[in-house]
Amino acid sequence: MAKAARRTKSAPARRSPRRHARQTGATIRRPKRPIKSNETIALPKWLGFLSHPLLKQMAKRLLLILVIVGFLAGLWAARWPQLLATKTGEYLGRQGFSVRHVEIVGLHHMDRQAIYDIASTQQNLAMPLVDLNAIRDRLLRFGWIEDARVSRRWPDTLVVDIVERNPAAVWQYHGHLRLVDNNGIIISDVDPHASPDLPLVIGAGANLHLEDLGHLLEAAPSLKPMIDAASWIGNRRWDLHFASGETLSLPEGNEAEAALVRFSHINREHHLLERGYVKFDMRVSGAPITARISPEPVKKATKPAKAADPLVSDRI
Repeated sequence: MAKAARRTKSAPARRSPRRHARQTGATIRRPKRPIKSNETIALPKWLGFLSHPLLKQMAKRLLLILVIVGFLAGLWAARWPQLLATKTGEYLGRQGFSVRHVEIVGLHHMDRQAIYDIASTQQNLAMPLVDLNAIRDRLLRFGWIEDARVSRRWPDTLVVDIVERNPAAVWQYHGHLRLVDNNGIIISDVDPHASPDLPLVIGAGANLHLEDLGHLLEAAPSLKPMIDAASWIGNRRWDLHFASGETLSLPEGNEAEAALVRFSHINREHHLLERGYVKFDMRVSGAPITARISPEPVKKATKPAKAADPLVSDRI
């Protein structure tokens, strides 16, 4: 027992790690706490809606859509769609689907060769690669063409359907004669020696008032065949020129129609035309007609043979 007691007494005391560290000056390293796989990070209450299953599913779908859109945008930036379409068109062209014929429909006045020259630039080109809009835009530059439709007729024909403008009058301004439609759009120049049988309108802006002139002349149908030309004066009223050489000055606005009807009635009763008068003035509404007599016999007027010699002065 004594030996056992001595053994026990002589055994060194076991020191705690904290005490040993204080004596030696070493730092205590605590073992890291293992993170459990099912442990989650708590979100603030105001972000609690982010954990909703439906919202997570929507976020996954949105991410997938963004990836697909980004991929397609990359292909478009690399011009893959255009390259694929070009290669496909070239392949079809080698298989016989190329432009070999041009068919023009609806052309009556304009030169057919001018239309054919534009459309034929696409010949021997693969049908899918023909730029129909480019052809149409070039055709619409012609004054005669109001509208144009270009289409493909497989396997090898381009069809050009033309809608031409209807000429309504010849417009004389600054010594030039131009063919215009009812809207005043210039169709083409007119050869002074081959002027068409259409009304002649004279002066700045006269081409833009053809519709008003037509309504005015319809008010006096008995005088209409006798009127050879009309001058638009000061951008406000008309002077009518009769084929027998007289000029009738009408008032402005709505009063012009009433004045023309009145003149028609008086002419029917007293035969004012072809009696030596050169001008009738009705610009003052309700006033008597002022007439001016020519000192020389009146000769029947004709349309100008040259653009430089207008029927009346167009300097307004």
